[in-house]
Amino acid sequence: MSTDIWGSVCSGLEKDVGKDAYKNWIKPLHYVGYENGVVRFQAPTVFLGTWVLRNYSDKIRGRFSDVGMSVKRLEFSTSGFTAASKGNASVADHTAAKDAPAATGISGETPGAPLNSRFTFDKFVVGKPNELAYAAARRAAEGGQVKFNPLFLYGGVGLGKTHLMHAIAWEAKQRAPTARVLYLSAEQFMYRFVQALRFRNTISFKEMFRSVDLLMVDDVQFIAGKESTQDEFFHTFNALVDQSKQIVISADRAPGEINGLEERIKSRLQWGLAVDLHPTDYELRLGILHNKIEIHATKYPEVVIAEGVLEYLAHRISTNVRVLEGSLTRLFAFATLVGREITPDVAQECLSDIIRVSDRQVTIDEIMRKVADHYTMRMTDMIGPRRSRSIARPRQVAMYLAKTLTSKSLPEIGRCFGNRDHTTVIHAVRKVEALLQTDDQTSENVKLLRRMLDA
Repeated sequence: MSTDIWGSVCSGLEKDVGKDAYKNWIKPLHYVGYENGVVRFQAPTVFLGTWVLRNYSDKIRGRFSDVGMSVKRLEFSTSGFTAASKGNASVADHTAAKDAPAATGISGETPGAPLNSRFTFDKFVVGKPNELAYAAARRAAEGGQVKFNPLFLYGGVGLGKTHLMHAIAWEAKQRAPTARVLYLSAEQFMYRFVQALRFRNTISFKEMFRSVDLLMVDDVQFIAGKESTQDEFFHTFNALVDQSKQIVISADRAPGEINGLEERIKSRLQWGLAVDLHPTDYELRLGILHNKIEIHATKYPEVVIAEGVLEYLAHRISTNVRVLEGSLTRLFAFATLVGREITPDVAQECLSDIIRVSDRQVTIDEIMRKVADHYTMRMTDMIGPRRSRSIARPRQVAMYLAKTLTSKSLPEIGRCFGNRDHTTVIHAVRKVEALLQTDDQTSENVKLLRRMLDA
């Protein structure tokens, strides 16, 4: 094919796809040759060529047809591509997949967050509050046919979301060492996207994130309110789903409850399986402590832990597994430095600050969930705009409990309830206080909810 004919094809393609798309996707490709109805090209990356094939194949063949050439298919390869090849246009085919370098999140890494070697499945203590999340995480790590996409793990701080995310990555790599696994936080995703925009290198960014086998993004609530990052996340999500690649996401709350997250992203995140990691119960906390003490005992064999200490900790520190584990670490350090046996009394003395905070550590999120469950309403209604009595009254009760059971300010409480003004919280508190004096049903409901939250 002559240069003049190819130039004519390129001119037509620039009109078809627009200047920006032509510059980003067509111009970087290099024409190789035409034979028996097949046009062959070289591409700087597999991702770029595949993207062009998927999105512009018909337009390219159409422009060849306009100059009298019948094209049955388009093929590309990345082998032999050099910087000098840039400037011409061409297309792509799956045949280049064998030339693709592996991009992983562990060995030979695609730059992602480092993985903690302690966060594996065999070190995750399973109980009723987290058994579904654990089972779903193991299934996602097995590979093979994707059963649910995405897997969305959510829950409060210190309940094991990040542990499961790391465990999935380790297990996936163990099962398939050549798998392209990428784990990072939503903050890192945004940072890399901003850097790509800054240095005009969005193609490399897209290639890195859309060519993996398993993508895991932690704390996705971080991108809420960040329009450009959400837009890129949306397209990355769609590209991976289209390729049947597994996506695992975590957040501090369910997709529909993340303020500032676009509706289209909320919808995508609810496509697959959303699993709530519930607050730990006594049995699970005790199991975690027994698991942890085995690790400490190998390091500090001289330390003696008296009977009843673990049970005491499991009862008194109930909100955060990290705090629970940190408390045990502090006790072992104390025993090593002071040379005393750890008894329940010593534990109470050594951990007085932690226990004091834990005794008061009821979160607004817990209050909202308990109230929503009690009144059989959705969490989205708790923070949403609906004002019918069946919604407004439970919301007022939740605001009252948030004011009386936490140390949060009125503006902070209002923000948790869908960015409501502090005057709305004041009105709710006064309304419930009045009802407690005049309405037996409201009084019984509030007493029951208090007992549930104190348990």
